[in-house]
Amino acid sequence: MINTIHLGPLTLHIYGIMTALGYLSAFIISEVRAKKKGMDTDIIYGIFWCAVLGGSLGSKLLYYTVSIPDILKDPSILWDFQNGWVVYGGIIGGVLASLVYCRYKKADFVSYLDLVLPAVAFAQGCGRIGCFFAGCCYGRETGFPLHIEYWQSEYAPNGVKLIPTQIYSSIGDFAIAFVLMAYAKHGPAKGMVAAGYCILYSIGRFIIEIFRNDYRGAVGFLSTSQIISILILLLGLALFAHAKKAGKQAAD
Repeated sequence: MINTIHLGPLTLHIYGIMTALGYLSAFIISEVRAKKKGMDTDIIYGIFWCAVLGGSLGSKLLYYTVSIPDILKDPSILWDFQNGWVVYGGIIGGVLASLVYCRYKKADFVSYLDLVLPAVAFAQGCGRIGCFFAGCCYGRETGFPLHIEYWQSEYAPNGVKLIPTQIYSSIGDFAIAFVLMAYAKHGPAKGMVAAGYCILYSIGRFIIEIFRNDYRGAVGFLSTSQIISILILLLGLALFAHAKKAGKQAAD
């Protein structure tokens, strides 16, 4: 699989291109939906930068956390900003930064969370395509006809038939994005869309982790991401119950 494109003196990486496309698409989707709902697009612009900066910081911090044994052996990992990013850390970091921003702007955080999370899922779908080309987040070895075999990846084992977990993740992320946007059109109670994202993504991520074979940290027999998935699922269920109750009270 080819990840690097050379255009004269310019070198492009498909992973970087897809990541940038993900951020851009998330911003455009959120802005368009905000205009339709009569929400402040300036807040969307601020949340976008919170996602970029807070997400990058959170992604890197979680990577450092799960990689402490490796860092102790090789501290130079701390200065490697090309590799070592964890999606869950990015999501958590972006959400927390957005929360602080919305409070500063006195904006309704949950309403904007409902608005942007379907776009976040779409962006994740783009990012996983980048992972597919780069070879990171790769799956276990398989004899199944639907597989991917790398020949020049810096991350995945080359010459081995692997489960294309990145593609399955991407399909799932795109599906979550479109399902949530369709659900939002029915006017659910505030917080229901955000809860739906937490529930759907955490379940999908927990399952896909079973088929991945790259190192992601572990707690017992569960990967770090599976532990976080369980916590996000519980948060999503609690948010769903709270939103449903609040919506019913508002209707009464």
